[in-house]
Amino acid sequence: MTSRSAPDRLLAVLAAFDHTHAALSLTDISRRAGLTLTTAHRLVGALTEWGALERDASGVYHVGLRLWEIAALAPRGLVLRQVALPYLEDLYEATHENVQLAVRDGSEVVYTEWLSGRSAVGVHIRVGARWPLHVTGVGLALLAHADLELQEAYCARPLASYTAHTVTDPGQLRRMLAEVRRTGVAVSSRQVTEDALSVAAPVRGPGGAVVAAVSVVVPHADAAVPVLAPAVRLAARGISRALGWQPEGRPG
Repeated sequence: MTSRSAPDRLLAVLAAFDHTHAALSLTDISRRAGLTLTTAHRLVGALTEWGALERDASGVYHVGLRLWEIAALAPRGLVLRQVALPYLEDLYEATHENVQLAVRDGSEVVYTEWLSGRSAVGVHIRVGARWPLHVTGVGLALLAHADLELQEAYCARPLASYTAHTVTDPGQLRRMLAEVRRTGVAVSSRQVTEDALSVAAPVRGPGGAVVAAVSVVVPHADAAVPVLAPAVRLAARGISRALGWQPEGRPG
């Protein structure tokens, strides 16, 4: 077996943490990272000293604030969120439903902001959560504007299913992506949960490339897509302009 490099081992320690494993003992880290306890102890010690990990009074480790400081520098993270937040707040005030901002990372969508009211429909979303591109409105908006090669590779792979309404047919997915490009909005109906529908629109950067997507998620039973779509488009265009996009008379 090929020996893992030092950077690979360090990254394996950090990758041991996720949303369902936010607090881990040293033994847990060793097991999830696939490292011996001795190696895990040494690496965890170094990461804790640097601030990437923090150890609480019970001896359990958590992700440290130093990583948050570094992550805040990411253009698609906190910087994008700061630019987008006023427009997300406007969209929330107009709908009082779940409002989301997301970016694409490979074949997944990653949520960078989420606003929700007490009476909004329940969603399986949190900041930092990941979902396959084809099951969410923001994911469809991002996939529809990705490179054709990536779209074809994605459609050729097995498509995960979460409800009876999740699109798993490649031909149907291709047609949905074409419709997103034609209309400027993506609609995902009951693909993740049986009771929710999302309407999303792409956010463009200075050069016109799609860099993010914004959406509103509402109860499926009360969904009024023709009413929601203009509001979502308006929010997406506002964020795009704030990022430096110049529409030049073309629809965004």
